[in-house]
Amino acid sequence: MKNIKTIGVFFGGKSPEHDISIITGQLIISVLKKMPEYKVIPVYLDKEENFFIDDKLGSLAFFSAADYQSHLRDYGSFRLDLDASSDCLVFSKKHFFSSRHIKIDLVFPAFHGNLGEDGSMQGLLNVFNVPYAGCEVAASGIAMNKVLTKIFYQGLGIPTAKFLAYNRSQWEEGRTKILTEIKNNLSWPVFVKPPHLGSSIGITKVSDFKDLEQACEVALHYDDQLLVEESVENLADVTCAVRGYKHPQASLLQESSFADDLFSYEDKYLSDGGAQLGQAEKKIIIPANLDNATSTAIQAASLKIFSSLGCSGIARFDFLYNKVSKQYFANEINPFPGTLYHHLWQKSGIELDVLVRGLIEDAIIRQTEKNASKLYPKETKCFSIFFCVSNSGLNL
Repeated sequence: MKNIKTIGVFFGGKSPEHDISIITGQLIISVLKKMPEYKVIPVYLDKEENFFIDDKLGSLAFFSAADYQSHLRDYGSFRLDLDASSDCLVFSKKHFFSSRHIKIDLVFPAFHGNLGEDGSMQGLLNVFNVPYAGCEVAASGIAMNKVLTKIFYQGLGIPTAKFLAYNRSQWEEGRTKILTEIKNNLSWPVFVKPPHLGSSIGITKVSDFKDLEQACEVALHYDDQLLVEESVENLADVTCAVRGYKHPQASLLQESSFADDLFSYEDKYLSDGGAQLGQAEKKIIIPANLDNATSTAIQAASLKIFSSLGCSGIARFDFLYNKVSKQYFANEINPFPGTLYHHLWQKSGIELDVLVRGLIEDAIIRQTEKNASKLYPKETKCFSIFFCVSNSGLNL
């Protein structure tokens, strides 16, 4: 395939994880700026689905300012040029007497959550035959739905906590029946979750029936589905990251400690600098304090999930470990982990620049294989554009 000259780092978006996406995007941009063979283009998607492109957006300081939204309006937004985008993305902005065009050869989608990490952006990029870092559409879609993830685990024979799941219409038509079903089939305490969100947003631990209905309402405030699962007690939260494409590699294991058996948003990103950002050293242990057999089993399970789901580039796998019974339960998959989980990779002997460069190389190899495959014929472009634009939710 043609040489890759420009890499667009896409971040922001409508998801509640918008701010975490900004942090991840800025980290990737800072690494790419040190690679002279590439030109890095920051592409920020605001919460109203407007694209902004400017070199000044490649600085975390820009987004730290309280009035950064007003400065964005000064730049003006770009629109995706559907006609010009083929084997690349072309964005354009019209002025009174001229127009500006920006071409992107490869995309680093640093989105977190829905409309970005869930396969939506990846599908759009497939339409235009553009290489991108990270997991493909199907793997992203399943990984970003906690219900489908747990069904997938069951099919692989990998242990996961007992659960029940419902959609919004089922809740609205029969909440009393659902509450009773949860009470009769799951043991207290339980966790109530919105299946499509990460960063512990909208999750509630419930120890008594009287609090269950409110927890379900909270989850449905963020999602159109509801997941209720039994809590794993005597808990250690264990994480394994996997990178690669042809020959995936598992990281060391990370063990996280936190209050109330819930790895909260504050624990992950705020308290002591954020455990998910690798800053809260008192709350994370690398490698995890597990016996060799358990560590090996969790790493093997992570590699099995990664390959079976069709992940590529990078993904993170979270496990719940009962320190008394010595049992582990596969919990969630993050198809594009915040800040690439670079602190865990660094402890595993992989520096951030090597990690980013590997993601680029994997994306190029995968795209080369796509171009040689009949699964992605260019003749379907016009139909696919109509379908993807109509269903993506992005303002193109």
